[in-house]
Amino acid sequence: MAQENGKEVKSVSEVTVMFAGDSGDGMQLTGTQFSDTTAFVGNDLSTLPDYPAEIRAPAGTLYGVSGFQLHFSSNPIHTPGDSPDVLVAMNPAALKINLKNIKPHAVIVVNTDSFDKKNLNTAGYDENPLENDTLAGYKVFQVPITTLTENALEGSPLSIKEVQRCKNFFALGLMYWLYNRPLEPTIEWIETKFKKRPELIDANMKALKAGFYYGDATQLFTTRYTVKPASLPEGTYRNISGNEATAIGFVAASQLSGLPLFLGTYPITPASDILHYMSVYKNYGVKTFQAEDEIAGIASAIGAAFGGSLAVTTTSGPGLALKTEATGLAVMTELPLVIVDVQRGGPSTGLPTKTEQADLMQSIYGRNGESPVAVIAASTPKDCFYMAIEASRIALRFMTPVILLTDGYIANGAEPWKLPEIDELPEINVAPLDESKEFQPYNRDEFLARPWVKPGTPGMEHRIGGLEKQNITGNVNYEPDNHDFMVRLRQEKVDNIAKFIPDLEVDGEQEGDILVLGWGGTYGAITEAVKQMRAAGHKVSQAHMKYLNPMPANTEDVLKKFKTIIVPELNLGQLATLIRSKYLIDVVSHTKIKGLPFRAAEIRSKIEEILGGSNG
Repeated sequence: MAQENGKEVKSVSEVTVMFAGDSGDGMQLTGTQFSDTTAFVGNDLSTLPDYPAEIRAPAGTLYGVSGFQLHFSSNPIHTPGDSPDVLVAMNPAALKINLKNIKPHAVIVVNTDSFDKKNLNTAGYDENPLENDTLAGYKVFQVPITTLTENALEGSPLSIKEVQRCKNFFALGLMYWLYNRPLEPTIEWIETKFKKRPELIDANMKALKAGFYYGDATQLFTTRYTVKPASLPEGTYRNISGNEATAIGFVAASQLSGLPLFLGTYPITPASDILHYMSVYKNYGVKTFQAEDEIAGIASAIGAAFGGSLAVTTTSGPGLALKTEATGLAVMTELPLVIVDVQRGGPSTGLPTKTEQADLMQSIYGRNGESPVAVIAASTPKDCFYMAIEASRIALRFMTPVILLTDGYIANGAEPWKLPEIDELPEINVAPLDESKEFQPYNRDEFLARPWVKPGTPGMEHRIGGLEKQNITGNVNYEPDNHDFMVRLRQEKVDNIAKFIPDLEVDGEQEGDILVLGWGGTYGAITEAVKQMRAAGHKVSQAHMKYLNPMPANTEDVLKKFKTIIVPELNLGQLATLIRSKYLIDVVSHTKIKGLPFRAAEIRSKIEEILGGSNG
């Protein structure tokens, strides 16, 4: 083991760190800065921000704890880690909430200044856990972070409250020292963020450096750790969240299709960031409109689609419910529209800041009448970029609404993203207008897509609306046979999309005893669990569904080649129900609805249970 300034330097391959404190302690900012710096030094990483559901919850309460978990490694990883190796607890509530989740013998760094009688009582502690055997077996480092921050900023023109708010940068500097992270990326961020407040630049930089040099000077810490850069494919990387990737994906789709991009939306957690990110791309012709409610948001997007724009609206589960009638209007008028649903815990307002996968059935069936739409899902933060492009491609080529499902976990989580080359991106072909035949608004091409005509085009005047259309002419029509024909035709158009999407791919043995079938944000945990099972000598295969309506054409053939299919979902088994009803194949539904993503260990345990049963 190497030595540096009298400290041992230990090399490790991976680490999971949890920053936790009050919602006002800046834990999300701290975690984000640590993540960006970790990406800068070349580690693979995955993050899990955990926001309190209460807005401005009372200080020191258990339900007001804000956390940010980061898993980084010199090897490829797929999850933010099952259990933290390190917990930075800024107050007693943060310690109490997270203690049950960290690894045995984990490192715990506590801000001792917050462990006063009031905070202990608020967190439900009868005794100070730092003074009894509550933390026996852990490596506990008691650091008066608030006091040390105040000392470092002595003489600052900031108020006491503002000085104390800098303590997160002290904690960040300490963790940078502990894991050999450079200060420069965060210093540059501070200078940019607070360029109009030089006193804040000075204070936050002093706090950051004070934490870093405290680690070096104190006798508390005898060991530092290094995590070597990961061996990632050559290219330019940046750290990206799912919501930002979604926004950039739509901007890319606009450029690929040559169409102006319009976002009509209403802010809702956890989808609001997509609006924020897209609003900065006005120089690419992007128009963003913050509507007064969910219905106005989708209605404006439908209007933009009618006018010839690539039209998008974003929401979460409760907002998707409010958009249902207007979605039916987009189905009836057969206009290209992308609806992004960043799923969260429900029902109703539910768990605004927590994750869930419970909108699958709503996405496929949640409209009045027979109103088929295409439904696809992203699987990781960076995959949101590609699936935003894919949603746009399908909507524009088939003249149909497309629902893109993400979820709170991958929307707020982040990972390194290799910037693609332009020629690596798919072509987006807009349904062409056949001018060789007389224009009729419901003529069809080989994809069953109707012509997309901008209003006011000479000789192509037409009406569209929410009443049933006559085939070809688009005139309002109430004849039973026509309604039956048009309903089946719209369904056939969506079903035909299966011919133009990739087959379902199986990772591992192409047939056998066990297939773990997932969709959406379960990808990382499933991948880690399957990898661990294979390392233990078991033959376990994996498949992940990105296309949910229609499903890939080979789905039934794939599923019938395996004796047991395990379907992990953050709901009560919605994909499992669809598989059973569509293909008459029984599956093992493995569900979790706690507002948190699966841990790899939870899926591995289910696989082991099945294997034990089959061996017994």
